[in-house]
Amino acid sequence: MPHRGRLNLLVSLLDYVPRALFHKIKGGSEIPEELLEMGASGDVVSHLFTSPTLEYGKHSLKVSLLPNPSHLEAANPVALGKTRAKQFSLLKSLVSGGLKEEECFPGDKVMCVQLHGDASFTGQGVVMEGLGLSNLPHYTVGGTIHIVVNNSALEYLPSIGYTTPAHNARSSLYCSDVGKMIYAPVLHVNGDYPEEVARAVEIAFKYRNCFRKDIIIDLIVHRRWGHNELDEPAYTQPLMYEKIRSRKSIPSLYEEHLIANGTMRPEEVDVVLADYRKWLAGELAAADSYSTPLPSAPMLKDQWAGLVWPASEDANRNPDTGVEESTLVEVGKASVSVPDGFALAFGSLMVEGYDVRISGQDVGRGTFSQRHAMLVDQKSERVIVPLNDSLKSTGRLELANSSLSEMAVLGFEYGVSWERPDLLPIWEAQFGDFFNGAQIIIDTFISSGETKWLKQSGLVLLLPHGLDGAGPEHSSSRFERMLQLSNDRYDFPEGGDDDRSVNIQVVYPTTPAQYFHLLRRQLKRNYRTPLIVAGPKTLLRLPAATSSLADMRPGTKFQPVLDDPHIAGKAETERVVCMTGKLYHDLIKYRQNIGNSVHNRVAFIRIEELSPFPFAALKDTLEKYVNAKEFTWIQEEPRNQGGYTHVLPRMTAVLRELGKDVDVTYVGRVEDAVPAPGISKLYKAQQESVLQGVFSG
Repeated sequence: MPHRGRLNLLVSLLDYVPRALFHKIKGGSEIPEELLEMGASGDVVSHLFTSPTLEYGKHSLKVSLLPNPSHLEAANPVALGKTRAKQFSLLKSLVSGGLKEEECFPGDKVMCVQLHGDASFTGQGVVMEGLGLSNLPHYTVGGTIHIVVNNSALEYLPSIGYTTPAHNARSSLYCSDVGKMIYAPVLHVNGDYPEEVARAVEIAFKYRNCFRKDIIIDLIVHRRWGHNELDEPAYTQPLMYEKIRSRKSIPSLYEEHLIANGTMRPEEVDVVLADYRKWLAGELAAADSYSTPLPSAPMLKDQWAGLVWPASEDANRNPDTGVEESTLVEVGKASVSVPDGFALAFGSLMVEGYDVRISGQDVGRGTFSQRHAMLVDQKSERVIVPLNDSLKSTGRLELANSSLSEMAVLGFEYGVSWERPDLLPIWEAQFGDFFNGAQIIIDTFISSGETKWLKQSGLVLLLPHGLDGAGPEHSSSRFERMLQLSNDRYDFPEGGDDDRSVNIQVVYPTTPAQYFHLLRRQLKRNYRTPLIVAGPKTLLRLPAATSSLADMRPGTKFQPVLDDPHIAGKAETERVVCMTGKLYHDLIKYRQNIGNSVHNRVAFIRIEELSPFPFAALKDTLEKYVNAKEFTWIQEEPRNQGGYTHVLPRMTAVLRELGKDVDVTYVGRVEDAVPAPGISKLYKAQQESVLQGVFSG
């Protein structure tokens, strides 16, 4: 919703305690002291949120006002995802209680209401992306009521966003015209008449409940104080604000209306206002002594019960994620053919009662035709999901082939993850760099939601990655950007323990077993943290990149560092080369082609997890190479990209901990403006140079 009016809404309608609000405005914290010590830092006052249960006579209504980032409209798809997830949680409980699934419809028990600013409603593309999801099978919420706070001032220059008049802000006549793309009806109502506004809302509510479609209310009002209370809007809209300042406020006009029609007497109005001001004054006085309590619902109550804060001492960061071989075989048979690590992870979680949702473009078959989790009858086009139809499980797999949207769909999945910690939510980019169309969601929500709002998320981002001659835009997931967002430490941890929390996990696994354990770990931990996976494209069909069922049995788990299994005599090793991702398999093949003369002299270590950085695991691996004199980081990405700048200080810290006063050398491409060249001959020459560089010198 817009920032203006949010604090009033919190206190007046959503039972937010005024003293807590005043405490925040005075510079206090909305985060309890105990959680500040764990790394939380809070957000500004205009982003506050709440989830009260409001009582109306014998009836109650749970209302969740989401955190409101300063990126306008960015919360829209998050609200949609949370709404749909809540709807399906209730659906499961209703069906388990005996109701037939076909008797339940989206939107029966949960409704999404979105408040927009007029300028942002027409100006922000995520609005159109969100509207585009409204009637799609895996994204509909059964209709949303959109209330556009239209900052018009009578007939003068309607609509301002910051200080921009309407004729500079949109090309359409009405700010609500974007709703025409989904044929949403629009109710235009004058905000000077609160009872007419209430009537418009009632009509919208009935329409939405009847047709399960979106509807828009164009609430025509004006902004009395400009962009903020300290702004002087007359600098740029003198005529508009001359008119506004000549008018009484809407509360004053409504007060006169109530007195004129005999609803209230003037003295009654005076008493109501005096009592309210007295109450607020008391709350303001109590603000100085206010202490923020430990948060209750929805943080760690209801569906989050049993989970802990990621930074707490009770967090189990590396649980056993192995599965009985008989279960793996059952899942394999149910998925028609022997599956990869993804399908085994999905199926094994479903057997344990967890649901899995994977969303994105072409996720059912996979961009590279690698998944085929859904089968399509070639005559009738009937879709079958083998894991749902053949596997004996209480969990379900939802394959949500999405529209050609990144920002709205990723925001939607993030909203789903807020509501359902018992679900494995996955968003897969068609190509790794396509996440950049959703950068706002990553920056504003995924990487910082827990730190700002204490909101945990188990969302997984699968970003296909790897230089293979595809050119500048289909090669890199730009995971260096994700690493820059990580709050992981630079220095070697005291006590040498890798058991610590981070805001986001960034991994680049090289075997199906590693994928398997990573995905299962997301739900087997007793907390939730977003997981960013740089997924190698060429490894999907590489014979060397395989795992046995033994790698996934009970007692097995994800390994953040993988030693070189081909080095028999570690004492002979002179150079240890660390890397991440598919380049390992290229190097192994290259070393084999060179011959035995260099076999034991150069060892290849895979760092599978980059955030949190595995200081202790890397130290344990490197100290086996007692005679190594040179330590190298190699990558196929340009030097200013990939993992180099993230790994360099941390790998250096590990070497210092081992007492080795040597610098980490670099092998890889030079700095570049693009991830990879578009000229195939140039790509091959660069790749050959990278591989040769390991064995030179």
